[in-house]
Amino acid sequence: MSDTSLRSPQGVRSAFRAWRADRPFVGGLLLALGGAEILLTMKVSLKVVLHIGMQGLAGYLLPALMVVLGLLIMFNPTQRLFYSITGVLLTLGTWLTSNLGGFFIGLLLGVIGSCMTFGWLPDQEPRVSRRKRRKAARAAAVPGTAGEQPA
Repeated sequence: MSDTSLRSPQGVRSAFRAWRADRPFVGGLLLALGGAEILLTMKVSLKVVLHIGMQGLAGYLLPALMVVLGLLIMFNPTQRLFYSITGVLLTLGTWLTSNLGGFFIGLLLGVIGSCMTFGWLPDQEPRVSRRKRRKAARAAAVPGTAGEQPA
């Protein structure tokens, strides 16, 4: 790809789209957003979980590791299985250490993102929309041969 094609907005968009297609981008993004949401809810004045000693440290450590794992999933997809399993375990650990997993929102984002990453297959063909499949089926059907009997 030439340098001039990356300068146009369509060139940047297509380059990002190609980069995103080669990795479990949405799963990593959801895991990172879940960790960020849990970190933000740690500052809420309503304390659902008492933070004393190591539990207080774990309340900040687990969501920070969730953010790091989400970024690692996006930028190093070869180790996605390890990152996704570790991510779901850390996310479930925030249930006890971080205000019920960020009041369930961060918990759900982290679990869904980890599961999406675990299920992502790099060699899978991109899905074709139903509209495109129907259009291809109509184009493949030759008109005039539907009612004929074979000889």
